[in-house]
Amino acid sequence: MLMQTSSLPLKTLRRGKVRDVYEIDDERVLLVATDRVSAFDVVMNETIPHKGAVLTQITAWWLRQLEHRVRHHMISADTSEIVRQVPQLREHESDLSGRAMLCRRTTVFPIECVVRGYISGSAWKEYRERGTLAGEALPKGLRESDRLDPPIFSPATKAEEGHDENITIPQMRSIVGESAGVDLERLSREIYGAGREIAAKRGIIIADTKFEFGRPLGTGSEPSGVVILVDEVLTPDSSRFWPADRYEPGHGQPSFDKQPLRDYLDAEKRAGRWDGNYPPPRLPKEVIEATSERYLDIYRRLTGHSLDPNGSH
Repeated sequence: MLMQTSSLPLKTLRRGKVRDVYEIDDERVLLVATDRVSAFDVVMNETIPHKGAVLTQITAWWLRQLEHRVRHHMISADTSEIVRQVPQLREHESDLSGRAMLCRRTTVFPIECVVRGYISGSAWKEYRERGTLAGEALPKGLRESDRLDPPIFSPATKAEEGHDENITIPQMRSIVGESAGVDLERLSREIYGAGREIAAKRGIIIADTKFEFGRPLGTGSEPSGVVILVDEVLTPDSSRFWPADRYEPGHGQPSFDKQPLRDYLDAEKRAGRWDGNYPPPRLPKEVIEATSERYLDIYRRLTGHSLDPNGSH
């Protein structure tokens, strides 16, 4: 079942480009990943089949792999368990199937914690123009898609609209405080390192990714002041995944994400049919299907299983 927008008998806290966030009580929220898709900071009018469930269940899978390393916000991503804990959602169980995550409520740090293990995307663009990343000099002679050892921690401010802005680590610490800043960098590096190793065994390169962290609200079971991992984790929306067997530095790499959508929109821009602003062009059926298959493919490659629409494991 496709979902453009969720409608639940709960208080809506916010609607993002993809996720709708609802309040359960003082200590819990419900994250619902819709099938909305955005590219170039514009949300498309069409939905991508299975996208919301893939994002939710990949995040849940990663959190189970990583929970011995980092505290996180997930209580459950199993739809039947969520309905058991929040009975007023029973009539919406089929709508929420696989795409809902019950989470601890947190105060989220206003920082995107980006880790780059390879130079690509906006980082490559800045390096090519100025030899820097977020204003910090990088080694000379790097090629597009070269591996970065050690990986670079590259925080950014979170923008409600438009692009996030890269900032330096001292700037980040001035925003969140010295102690929290140290925790954000350490945890980001640890999670990326562990994720990179796990993905490598499955033939996948995680070129870069971004994490978000917060502090739990309420009494709960977490110690006061602890920093926990929140939001989506190592998904094709928050990360750049490359097939290891096709990796070849010196140019851009094929990727397991919404590349068919970006390619189509790029062609529309070049042809002068779209100016890059809202409203977006109508998406052809083949672009929607190709994008959906990319999401399902990365789920299968990572987890070793086909997507279970109910979110059980």
